[in-house]
Amino acid sequence: MTQLSTTSRTTPAGPVVTLSGELDHHSAPQVRAMLPGLDIGPGQQLVVDLGGLTFCDSSGITVLIAARNQALARNAGIVLAAVPERVRRIFTIVGLDQVFPTHPTVQAAEAAWAPPAG
Repeated sequence: MTQLSTTSRTTPAGPVVTLSGELDHHSAPQVRAMLPGLDIGPGQQLVVDLGGLTFCDSSGITVLIAARNQALARNAGIVLAAVPERVRRIFTIVGLDQVFPTHPTVQAAEAAWAPPAG
């Protein structure tokens, strides 16, 4: 049985979603279901913490793209944090390293965010 733990919290920069375990065909719907409930506004960013991810297949990639689409639809950004090397390798092979900005830690992702001027 696939095991995936998800947590989320809200920061001034936007929501931080932490995924731990296996992101695959069995667990991707769990992540997809939480996306509409995220409180993300224009100019904010969604941080997806992948530091605890042990596996990611094409279904996991699809749900991350859905998260990106959700953020962009709300005029917000998305960044990935703490991407494990084995997952980073897959992302590089399929070109997602060109789609998702990444940071070494959640703290670095939060520090890199700047509120919109205005």
